[in-house]
Amino acid sequence: MPPSDTHDNDRPQGVGGEDLIVFDQVVKRFGDLTVLDHLDFSVSPGERVTLIGPSGSGKTTILRLVMTLEKVTEGMIWIGGKPFSHMPRGSGFTPASESYLRSRRKSIGMVFQQFNLFPNMSVRKNIIEAPVNVLGTPKEEANAHAEELLDLVGLGDKIDAHPTQLSGGQQQRVAIARALAMRPEILLLDEVTSALDPELVAGVLDVLREVAETTDITMLCVTHEMSFARDVSHRVLMFDKGRIAEEGHPDQMFNDPRHERTQAFLKSVLENGN
Repeated sequence: MPPSDTHDNDRPQGVGGEDLIVFDQVVKRFGDLTVLDHLDFSVSPGERVTLIGPSGSGKTTILRLVMTLEKVTEGMIWIGGKPFSHMPRGSGFTPASESYLRSRRKSIGMVFQQFNLFPNMSVRKNIIEAPVNVLGTPKEEANAHAEELLDLVGLGDKIDAHPTQLSGGQQQRVAIARALAMRPEILLLDEVTSALDPELVAGVLDVLREVAETTDITMLCVTHEMSFARDVSHRVLMFDKGRIAEEGHPDQMFNDPRHERTQAFLKSVLENGN
């Protein structure tokens, strides 16, 4: 592509052409309900991908599978060129054990709709707990990194506060700092502003824009904030009934969606003020 046609959020090439996250014919069922239907998709290292679509289309299930909060019904997930949902056994694969998953998910951070902070711990303790106890980071190093991250999210003066002393937007920014404290290769964002009052949304999205601009973390995001999706994404995927209905560069997806389902969804979301 000529330099004059390059966008800041054009999809980067993976190192050596190898994708970081790969869903290979993934099926997820809850009882008789098929939430993901033989899903194939991949994410390159450093790529920021946003998943959009109506409730129940499978978006959050994808994040929960990558976070190992759910297990695949069929198919396989690969991360970093290695099996993730399964582990090698003999000449084939078997569903991953909890210890295998625990070792593999250290490189993955997730920010949830709800903040999930420990109310009895200070902001500092919330952020350093996992690096110290899971990664074995020295406490002094973890403290220094926590201070840097709180400065990044605009809460450097709240390091010794407790979550109950913070607004919802401040708590969500602490949750972002906590996820980043694990130095993740992959950051999962699940409707991170949906539980916030409208006036607090912009501050949290600004923090995530800063993370996108200043790091090479691979981001997989579910959101109804379409302006945010347009700003930070290299690629947008429209989901419907557990499958990808359409995908493309945000300029194309938001300005000239080709699929009827995408057109109807975006019209509905944008008319509701997003």
